[in-house]
Amino acid sequence: MQSRWTELRMERGEKISGRKIGLTSKAMQNMMNVNEPDYGSLWASRYFAADSSGKAEVPADTFIAPRVEGEIALLMAEPLSGENVSASDVFAATEALAVSVEIVDSRITDWKIKLADTIADNASYGGYTLGPWNEELKKEDLRTLGMIVSKNSESLIEAVGAAALGNPANSVAWLARKLHSFGVSLDPGDVVLSGSLGGAVDAKKGDTFTVEVHGQPPLGVEFV
Repeated sequence: MQSRWTELRMERGEKISGRKIGLTSKAMQNMMNVNEPDYGSLWASRYFAADSSGKAEVPADTFIAPRVEGEIALLMAEPLSGENVSASDVFAATEALAVSVEIVDSRITDWKIKLADTIADNASYGGYTLGPWNEELKKEDLRTLGMIVSKNSESLIEAVGAAALGNPANSVAWLARKLHSFGVSLDPGDVVLSGSLGGAVDAKKGDTFTVEVHGQPPLGVEFV
């Protein structure tokens, strides 16, 4: 179902800018009542670029039941595929990393979904934005990289990289192995969202979110 839906969008002119991994943290698995990750495609039409101040404006009416997640994004420099891909392989194939916000959305009433539902729904993909790409982040221990997500200036989520399958690079390795089983690879230029480090926060028109990671400029999203 997910593949066919993406094919239909591409037939209508959609472009794929990369991949997303979902349900990597225990917080998200508990919220969605599932016990394993999922994945989907990043539709380029749902990329909302941040301005020079580091804030992206997102049209709230685009979504049905949006929620915001703070994540770490990776930019692929080399192809990545195989049944034994490891975190070290991920770093070797990565050009740079960035702070990211993913907007998840659900076409199923009240988010009452099971794993099969979110997979069919393109892993609940709604949209995303990115902070600046930074090659120096490859040198960081992503397990201990702290993140704070605030809504309307109130800090709601405090998490570290270890929340995403022990390391965001582990999430990407999982995805590469999973895609390999279908004869698909991660390719140069692909953006990969490695999964939420904490829970997802409900969003509506007028809400403003800020994601902060130590040593990186804050990334903001405003629903307009």
